[in-house]
Amino acid sequence: MAKYFAKRVGMMILSMLAICLITFSLMHAVPGGPFTSDRKVAEEVEAALNEKYGLDKPLPVQFLSYMKGLLHGDFGPSYKYTGKTVNEFIENGFPVSGRLGFITIVFVLLASIPMGILAAVRNGKWQDMLIMAAATIGVTIPSFVIASILVYFFSYRLGWMPSYGLDSWKGYILPVVTLGGYSVSYLARLTRSSLLEVMGQDYIRTARAKGLSEFKIITRHALRNALLPVITVLGPTVANLLTGSFVVENIFAIPGLGKYFVNSVSQRDYTTIMGVTIFYAAFLMAMVLVVDVFYCLIDPRIQYE
Repeated sequence: MAKYFAKRVGMMILSMLAICLITFSLMHAVPGGPFTSDRKVAEEVEAALNEKYGLDKPLPVQFLSYMKGLLHGDFGPSYKYTGKTVNEFIENGFPVSGRLGFITIVFVLLASIPMGILAAVRNGKWQDMLIMAAATIGVTIPSFVIASILVYFFSYRLGWMPSYGLDSWKGYILPVVTLGGYSVSYLARLTRSSLLEVMGQDYIRTARAKGLSEFKIITRHALRNALLPVITVLGPTVANLLTGSFVVENIFAIPGLGKYFVNSVSQRDYTTIMGVTIFYAAFLMAMVLVVDVFYCLIDPRIQYE
């Protein structure tokens, strides 16, 4: 086990190096720079700014300088916000995105797994068809469309929910439903298909022959194996929800990590783009590693060598 995880950590480090190099190369391949704007800046001022932040140096030197700071946990200063650093953006934005993401994860788990179980148990019945129809709609409709529909009806027409901000508990409802809509639909479908496959196994028929109730068969025998594919998908899903959805946070004016990332892309704030991308990638890899640990806890037959 220790050898396996050491190998995985080594692969994660190599992946992070590749992500840093690719992101850095793509950013500098785009014409213009962080100090390029519609209003023409004096060449002397632009040259002074480039010299101040080291943008006048060759790209390999800039990359090595950035990686040196990254090894010390320094994501660098923001080129567009004077006196601000990328570390401050992450420290201020991630708690907001994380809080919203945690509530969304609870909503996703409480909604998707029971929906999938009910659809599998009532396979072919009206409950199954209704849940799968709703799940299909949830998977196919983009999140910004769902957000627009929710804001129109519940904020504009009915006035029940605020259309922006997280000033009260009501402010979380529309962003959580929007952010978790796709995940609920996808995980419900996955839980249903996985549970139906497990319910057709020989050991389930043996449990029925022993006279066990359907509730015990599902909770003690079928569900534990059926959740393995769900957990596989849940790792990246959790990372995505905790770091925040860029589109949803912008629609509902939520000051999370997504807001800083979108603004940095439009303003070509190189260090912010790099910092948020690296942070998200590292978080995603960590969650995938956590999923591998849960495999062993749920199914003792799985062993890593």
